[in-house]
Amino acid sequence: MAPDVPGCPRTSPRVPSPRAGRNEPTAPFIRVHLCPICGNTSSVAGKNKPTAVHAANAPAPARPITPIPMDDSIYRLRQRDILAVCVLALVFLGVIMVQSAAMTVTGQPGWRWTARGTRHAVYAVAAILAFFAVGHVDYARLNRPTRSPWRHPILWALAAAAVSCLIVLVPHVGLEVNGARRWLPLGPIQVQPSELGKWAIVLFLSWWLSRRPLNLDRFFLGFLPTLIPVAAICLLIVIQDFGTAALIGLCAITMLIAGRVKWWHLALVIPPALAAAFWFVHHKAYRWTRVTAFMDPYAHAGKEGYHMIQSLLSFSTGGITGKGLGNGVQKLGYLPEDTTDFIFAVICEELGLFGAMLTVALYLGILYVAWQAMKQKRDTFGRLLAFGIGSMIGCQAMINIAVATVSVPTKGLSLPLVSAGGSGLIITCAALGLLYSVCRHHHAPDPQSTPEPLHTDDSTQQISDNALVSPAAWQQWMAQSQPAR
Repeated sequence: MAPDVPGCPRTSPRVPSPRAGRNEPTAPFIRVHLCPICGNTSSVAGKNKPTAVHAANAPAPARPITPIPMDDSIYRLRQRDILAVCVLALVFLGVIMVQSAAMTVTGQPGWRWTARGTRHAVYAVAAILAFFAVGHVDYARLNRPTRSPWRHPILWALAAAAVSCLIVLVPHVGLEVNGARRWLPLGPIQVQPSELGKWAIVLFLSWWLSRRPLNLDRFFLGFLPTLIPVAAICLLIVIQDFGTAALIGLCAITMLIAGRVKWWHLALVIPPALAAAFWFVHHKAYRWTRVTAFMDPYAHAGKEGYHMIQSLLSFSTGGITGKGLGNGVQKLGYLPEDTTDFIFAVICEELGLFGAMLTVALYLGILYVAWQAMKQKRDTFGRLLAFGIGSMIGCQAMINIAVATVSVPTKGLSLPLVSAGGSGLIITCAALGLLYSVCRHHHAPDPQSTPEPLHTDDSTQQISDNALVSPAAWQQWMAQSQPAR
């Protein structure tokens, strides 16, 4: 019941009793008014307006309830959480599928770990540790200014990658496997210099396109010097590994487009690059034979077309649901490179269409995180680094799946995070750790430099193209342009 307020005329309306009989007299109704402040009823005619007594005794208005801000991580996944889930799922899928592909017919029932599967599991643990270790380090440390841009550590890392790609070509130094010299023995493990080279190019272009030590709007004095390190790495790698060199070139083009170079510069460079790629393919007999076998694999069923036919058989026998984990047949000596280049065919045979869609969805999750990180309002180096890492992972996964589905000629590219590997898996997870660091640490956009105004005799001032983007320059120019009163 509302409290009594002095000076408030009240009356209690008489209402008929619900239990009264039909012949029982009832009291007449009285028109009542509700006080908007104290809630009491009044028989005084008029509008429901508070009197002076009510205004003096009115309670203070209630304060608005301010909602407590909640962290986004409470009710939804953050970008770095999505990235961690996708990376861990792909690495775990790779451990299971490499073990399954490495299994042979032993005559003993049950699941038994092979030496290949155990070794890959150890590398996977090291790769996960590298992913989180790099992810908790601020990526901005790679972009710290130096006295001279030519002394930047990213340039030294690029030089080290180029030297390693050169050393691997030396006979009796580089390790030759299956006719290709692509590995450097480093104690108990083998390092693939091409993996260092492709990620060094991503770091270099991210730093170069954000800092712009040279004017990239000029073709000979800015754009061409930018392509010299990329061309040097590609030429050193293409001698023994055409697929990785083509991957680096494709990723470099996408990063240059993201770095907003001029289109006519790319139009002048891409045709000579394609001509050089055609020459390197036609110069090696086995590369050109792969291209011709791709046109008709069944015409070369016993030679170059054998990989493609066996891969297609894996897809056809797997169907929608697959044969079950470990029940594949093509891995039993029929499908070559079943743990590396054609691991996706084994996934489709044993896990079916659902396993293939799950694998593709995990890669799309990584690309989604990279795209969202690039769209954020942050520093240019972080945006380009996220785009470059996503572009490299996406292009490599796309090429490997295209090779497994016989959509492009056979290339020696592994499926990132899934195929068996040692140094390549660790380096790839470390690179994805940089993407995790970009999502974890947020830095403000690069400040735009405002040039000093040009002093002229009249009230009109000329401003350069760089000053057009600065609101302060516009306000100063408008203030000087107005006539004095």
